[in-house]
Amino acid sequence: MNRPVLLVIAHGSRDPRHAATVQALVRRAGALRPGLRVETAFLDFNLPSVTGVLDRLAAEGVRDVVALPLLLTRAFHAKADVPAVLRQAPPSLRIRQAEVLGPSPLLIAAVERRLYEAGLTPGDKSTTGVVLASAGSTDPEAIAVIAETARELRRTGWCSVRPAFASASLPRTEDAVLALRADGVRRVAVAPYVIAPGRLPDRIAAGAAGADVLSDVLGPSPELAALLLERYTEAARPLSRVAAAG
Repeated sequence: MNRPVLLVIAHGSRDPRHAATVQALVRRAGALRPGLRVETAFLDFNLPSVTGVLDRLAAEGVRDVVALPLLLTRAFHAKADVPAVLRQAPPSLRIRQAEVLGPSPLLIAAVERRLYEAGLTPGDKSTTGVVLASAGSTDPEAIAVIAETARELRRTGWCSVRPAFASASLPRTEDAVLALRADGVRRVAVAPYVIAPGRLPDRIAAGAAGADVLSDVLGPSPELAALLLERYTEAARPLSRVAAAG
C-alpha cells in the first residue's frame, strides 16, 4: 500500500525569504524519509496554492493525503483557514489534517540550537534570560501554549524566560527585554519563536535592539524537520487503517 502524501501547508508571505525557508525545511524533512512524497502549498501570497496542489494530486490518482499545517499553535489558521481550504479538495481524495507543530520538546530543542548558534553556550544558561518572541495571536489557546512553552524552556536551565509577541498580544519584545533588565538579569537573549522570516519576525528583531543576543528563526532546523515527520506519522496511522479496510 502506498503511503499517504504529506502536504505541508504554510501561511505564505510577500517576503521571498519566507517561501525559500519553508521549501528548505520541507526538503530537509523529505530527505529524512526517502520514498515519502512531500508537497508544499501556501494559503496566501505564494504558489503553489493548496487547492492547486490538491487538484493536481487528484488528477494523478493520489488517494490519501496528510495535510500538515506549518504552524506552531492552534490559532485561527489551523482552526478555520486550513479546514476551509481542505473542504474544497476533490472528493476522490481522502485527507486527514495533522496536528500543528506545537507544543513539542523538539521545538524547545530547536530554540536552544538557534541560541547556541548565536553564540551562547549551555554554561551561559544560569546568567541569561530569554525572551521567547512569537508572532502573536488573539486566540487564548494559542497564547496559553506560548506561555507553557516559555515555562518549558525555563525548566531547561535558563535563569528566566518571558514570552513576547510581535502583534495581537502583549508584551512586545522590547518590553520583555526591559522587564528582564529590571529583574537584574545579566544577559538577555531574544529567541524568535517563528518558523520563517517575514514582516513579524523583522518586528521581533527590531524589538531586540536592547538585547545582548538575537537568535535566528527556527527555519530548516533538524528538530523541526523531524517534527514534521512525527506529526505526519501520527496522522497517517489512522488514515492507513481506513485505506486498508476500504
